[in-house]
Amino acid sequence: AGEENLQAGGLLPAAPVDYAGLLSFLQNVEEVVIRELNKNWRSHAFDGFEVNWLDQNETISCLHCLTYPEAQEQRLQVTSVSWNATGAVVACSYGRMGDGDWSTEKSYICTWNLDRRGLNPNRPDLVVEIPSSVMCLAFHPQQPSLIAGGLFSGEVLVWDTSRLEDPLVWRTGMTDDTHTDPVYQVGWTQHTTHGHSFRVLSVSTDGKVLVWQEERDGLLKIADGFAFVPQRIPRSMKLKKHSRGDVAVGVTSLSFSHFEPSVFVTGTESGCLLKCSTAVETLANLPRGSTFPLKASAQFVFSPHGGPVYSVSCSPFHRNLFLSGGTDGHIHLHSMLQAQPLISLQLSKKYIFGVRWSPVRPLVFAAATGEGEVQLFDFGKSSQKPSISMQQTSDYSPVYCLEFNGRQTQLLAAGDGSGTVRIWQLSSDFTEEGPRELNHLDQLANEITD
Repeated sequence: AGEENLQAGGLLPAAPVDYAGLLSFLQNVEEVVIRELNKNWRSHAFDGFEVNWLDQNETISCLHCLTYPEAQEQRLQVTSVSWNATGAVVACSYGRMGDGDWSTEKSYICTWNLDRRGLNPNRPDLVVEIPSSVMCLAFHPQQPSLIAGGLFSGEVLVWDTSRLEDPLVWRTGMTDDTHTDPVYQVGWTQHTTHGHSFRVLSVSTDGKVLVWQEERDGLLKIADGFAFVPQRIPRSMKLKKHSRGDVAVGVTSLSFSHFEPSVFVTGTESGCLLKCSTAVETLANLPRGSTFPLKASAQFVFSPHGGPVYSVSCSPFHRNLFLSGGTDGHIHLHSMLQAQPLISLQLSKKYIFGVRWSPVRPLVFAAATGEGEVQLFDFGKSSQKPSISMQQTSDYSPVYCLEFNGRQTQLLAAGDGSGTVRIWQLSSDFTEEGPRELNHLDQLANEITD
């Protein structure tokens, strides 16, 4: 027993090695091994195969169900969700998507760190109280603690979540340049001349897309902007008359190209989709309002949806493809090169509130429906029906927003009308790129419609 213990501890001397015999063996097999290695090196049997060392995840499951009870007591809805740059923190904004003037009702921004031990799904790590309904938010793409938000009142604010006592760091204030309608989307755009810095971008139904930069005294000042006026739109389109008498092409959603930084697509209140460019010099010639000269960025008009377009998403894998989702219950797959959609899918008898391409699977996208479903599509399997539908809300209240996690790509966050954010863990089918997937995407993009 003592000798066994010594052997287990590695304390006995190793058995002698027959080096002459080993050399003779290696010399005998060398020619055969080299011949087989050369044969394998020339083989194409494993072309396109990528080794996956991760555990296979076969099912989709709900990892977390996050809520803020005080917001739910006020019957507030989750209007927007966003992941921070590390992929560990998810934020949501509480407000109201319905009609009516909710601008005086207090609302909230909440964050949860999903990597934190002792995560309490009903107790956010940070709660910021805001005096107006928060319509949208977006984390900074590189700085994990910065988050921008847009309000029903038209104001744009930026918070630093690392400052627990007083997180508000910048705001536009209510000036002549502030949006006069609710802000439906905010984002961060890279400064064209200073590539390392980002500016805040805001989108509103007042017909303006504005770019803001930080100034002294915690103020955001307008740095660039675009206005959508009928006489500067490439061809006639239905326009919504506002009660104040003038005509506004209200912008409800926006997505930048991943391939051309100056190109973006906007969805509008009237259902129209516009291809736009930041590299324009033509002025919009607004009758009144802004102290800053706003430019007319619309370049091309796509076939419209039958109602407002609350979500657009440019493909991260193809320069010409984008998705749009409308209140007509349809999702369109569009090419930047033609007016008619390549594919039109009716997913909902109610609204489509959100649509997002997967950051890792070129043929996969997710949609948020008015019936309370999160739907996952895979064009590799079907171009007409979802691969899977997850019922997010038990009372069938709408799912208003969803975002894939760019870092932890198996996670998808979705927020709904019951005031809940669900974190869905996706199966390997939706996170691992298949062979020739990009070729299939190219084929979709090259379809010609009449």
